[in-house]
Amino acid sequence: MRVVLQRVSKASVTIDGRVAGAIERGFCLLVGFTHADTPAVCDWMAEKIAGLRLFPDPDGKMNVGLVEAGGAVLVISQFTLYGDAAKGRRPSFIDAARPEVAIPLYEHFLGALRGRSLAVETGEFGAMMDVALVNDGPVTLILERSP
Repeated sequence: MRVVLQRVSKASVTIDGRVAGAIERGFCLLVGFTHADTPAVCDWMAEKIAGLRLFPDPDGKMNVGLVEAGGAVLVISQFTLYGDAAKGRRPSFIDAARPEVAIPLYEHFLGALRGRSLAVETGEFGAMMDVALVNDGPVTLILERSP
């Protein structure tokens, strides 16, 4: 499982001209799954994200967690995180999980985040989405976990 996490002051996802999800302060998560991922991997990732202290304290140090900062998460499925562009000009997506594997993992991940008292907004799995965000900092992390 791969997640690109960006701390944002606001973020939204639009599908066919309608806003499907939007947050103010929080994390925008681009999430990809591979064939071997499991619900346990999703649980680990949700716990990691919920516990990260990436917001500034009164001294300006990243010491404040998402819930304490009053933040939310916008979760966007993105199979292209498992694109391999090492050869040729067209990336291979063979390592990305097929929808029949990825959709249940995506739903489990959303539930795991909500189960940790996080406010969660989403895009739509498999849809063509326009994602808009203002990266705050900028703060961007790449998180990865294998079973």
